[in-house]
Amino acid sequence: MTLDNNLTNPELAEQTLFSALLTPHRSLTQAGFIVLMTIVTVVSFVAGMVFLMMGAWPVFLFFGLDALMIYWAFRINFLRARATEEIFITHFELRVRRTSHRGHIVEWVSNPLWVQLDQKIHEEYGIERLYLVSRGRRISIASFLGPDEKVSFVEALSAALQLAKRGPTYNPLS
Repeated sequence: MTLDNNLTNPELAEQTLFSALLTPHRSLTQAGFIVLMTIVTVVSFVAGMVFLMMGAWPVFLFFGLDALMIYWAFRINFLRARATEEIFITHFELRVRRTSHRGHIVEWVSNPLWVQLDQKIHEEYGIERLYLVSRGRRISIASFLGPDEKVSFVEALSAALQLAKRGPTYNPLS
């Protein structure tokens, strides 16, 4: 009878047990980027002018090219920071949704009863890679996180998977 109640109560079955939104870490803010590029541009211009006045005009162009390349590299870095990875677990579904920095979306859906968490651990650095394995398929997750962050992520994800494997509990009093 409890099983019937669990299956007929969609709110209980679709209760979110785990939800995580992972994004790449970027330590430089937009304001910091503007300050950094201002300093690089001023230093490159002043140094380039010194060489220009000495008659070495090609060096002035190379200083300008260096500043442009630094700007370009940081812009690519900021664009790649738009990537996200969302992981949701309910009693009947585990969903991993990846959005690339270009906006392409890839989803992987499985039953949490069939999912195992696999880890690649390095002796010195800790957890290097995390994988979800289900029915012969293996997907890498949480690549944005550092080794210490992966430890707490694994604990939370494992607890949610265990809760999902136990199934929904029915409490008629609540």
